[in-house]
Amino acid sequence: MSEPISTLPYKAKSTQALLHEWPTRLTTSTSAGRPISDQGFTDLLCFAHLRWNFVYQRPQHLLSRAASQCRVWYIEEPIWHDTLFLDVRKVAENLTVVVPHLPRGIDEQSAIRLQRQLINQLIEQQAITDFITWYYTPMALPFTDHLKPRLVLYDCMDELSAFLGASSQLIEQEQRLLKKADVVFTGGYSLYEAKKERHSTVYAFPSCIDYNHFCHPSASASQADSNDPADQVAIAHPRIGYSGVIDERLDLSLLRELANRRPDWQFVLLGPVVKIDPATLPAGPNLHYLGMKDYRELPAYFGNWQVAMMPFAINESTRYISPTKTPEYLAAGLPVVSTPIRDVVRTYGNWSRVTIADTVSAFESGISASLHRSVGSDESELNQFLRAQSWDQTWKQMHYILNEQLAPVLLQE
Repeated sequence: MSEPISTLPYKAKSTQALLHEWPTRLTTSTSAGRPISDQGFTDLLCFAHLRWNFVYQRPQHLLSRAASQCRVWYIEEPIWHDTLFLDVRKVAENLTVVVPHLPRGIDEQSAIRLQRQLINQLIEQQAITDFITWYYTPMALPFTDHLKPRLVLYDCMDELSAFLGASSQLIEQEQRLLKKADVVFTGGYSLYEAKKERHSTVYAFPSCIDYNHFCHPSASASQADSNDPADQVAIAHPRIGYSGVIDERLDLSLLRELANRRPDWQFVLLGPVVKIDPATLPAGPNLHYLGMKDYRELPAYFGNWQVAMMPFAINESTRYISPTKTPEYLAAGLPVVSTPIRDVVRTYGNWSRVTIADTVSAFESGISASLHRSVGSDESELNQFLRAQSWDQTWKQMHYILNEQLAPVLLQE
């Protein structure tokens, strides 16, 4: 098979060569080796479009690690309420979730003014002085563009403007954020290619994994059954599973046709239904929607599936996605059948346990073959590759880049 894509962040050729020296630079570079507080900031203000207690994904993985080196304030989108207040909730050491509550019925400009007021109060009350800002959503810019952070980071994990129900202002606000940002990270290679001409300092950090969380030695049938979650244990085999948000990005027609063609297969879907009417979901005796699960529970579900599926639609909303579940399924020992999502094809398409299918018939054939496929000759190489896709390593690389970006700022002080 072809050589797998580097696990290191991707940028221009000269920078990529530098980052290939990462282990050496980490241990010898004075800027990378000092505690983050010595680099000029003690706090990180993150502005996010995702709730912290939603599906556990990129923001939670990265900012939980950042909290080991600075105070992290994860500021969510507002909730409409009867009164104005700020809900400040500590969820872990150095990690606090902040939720603005705004009065119902106010206009857009009032919402911006009140959020700005609440953010200012947070900064004053918590004595936040030396901080960086970390944006997941450009829509936070109107009420934060007055802040004076040491550094502005845009971690672009999705092309939000392509999603169902996206604000008409997203494109304009992202352009403003790109002008303001000192550095841009992207959640995949396709996103990197889309942003690299719009900013001078862009790095690709595709989906990573907690390998040991998902990888368990092969268990006997009786052991597997004993670990099977209560809401899944009565479902027959073989089981073909999906875990993630259930929204407009899924090809529901594909799922419906597969279930109709193969009544002997059980399709198990984990995750919340978002932005689409649950009544539009395919229904049948072999379709099982088990709802959102805690991240800690996922290995027990995955360990009792036979095949993992990624039945994404091929459209604008999926053009730039880099599904976090791909490496997680593989670490759990599952074969994966996916529609031709570009970042999945590019990063994982050549491994023997991954099948790319662009039609219903091809998807059905891929699942059938996966159910009977023996262990591939590249299994050891695949597991080595997956171990390198570490969120710990990704955070170290991000931390290094942030310190490098901050160095000139500190020299001027």
